[in-house]
Amino acid sequence: MKSLATSLLLISSFSATSAFAATSSPPPSKLQLKYFDIRGAAETCRVILALGEEEYDDARYEIDPATFQSAAFLEAKKNGDLRMNLNRAPVLVTPDGQTIGQSKAIERYLARRFGLLGQTPEDEAIIDCIAEHCRDVKDAARQKGFSKFTKNKTDEEKARDRLEWFEKDMPEMLGKIEEAVKETSASPGYAFGNSATYADVVIWALLRDCFAADLDDTAKAAEKCSALNSIADQIASNPGVSKWLSERPDSMF
Repeated sequence: MKSLATSLLLISSFSATSAFAATSSPPPSKLQLKYFDIRGAAETCRVILALGEEEYDDARYEIDPATFQSAAFLEAKKNGDLRMNLNRAPVLVTPDGQTIGQSKAIERYLARRFGLLGQTPEDEAIIDCIAEHCRDVKDAARQKGFSKFTKNKTDEEKARDRLEWFEKDMPEMLGKIEEAVKETSASPGYAFGNSATYADVVIWALLRDCFAADLDDTAKAAEKCSALNSIADQIASNPGVSKWLSERPDSMF
């Protein structure tokens, strides 16, 4: 199922997890996050919800690991549940019935809901700037083209590009973000000011919630970035986030 595979590639405590066959229904009594039964493009949203300590419905479309197909996802598309994300997942449904598409839009909505975007428009812009720097890193890795999903490259070519990414490209990009964060942080462990923000969660996701096969190489690429590592550690140590990470369902990625 090409559309589902594309969605998966874009992929990233206080939760009632439910596998379901999505159908049109009245607005939920609490926030409802609809996504596949993986971390992927919705995991940063789930971590923000854990940080915000808000109970929500973590509604998941089950994926057949043999085919990467999801009957529940197809049913949700048919029912129009995913129309606000152009028939893709994730979507967030609010208690008043509003459906929000696009994972980054959902992340920012939740960050604003929980006070993670600062106090002023200027604060928000700087926090968003740092988050976008992190997205640049992920986009650059994707463009480098060394993942197992990359086509039109030999295994040898992908291995060469992967080595160059983790030994040269990623450390250089992280070093630049490190210097930017030193300009905006008022206290160790925080990317902006002296309290947790959306930027901190995005830095944590970049350094700590990547594919398992890339964790060691990512850590090595970031080994000279003491400020970024301190921020990632601070988010991971938050009680709500720590509880979520220890209890979240196992998934393929």
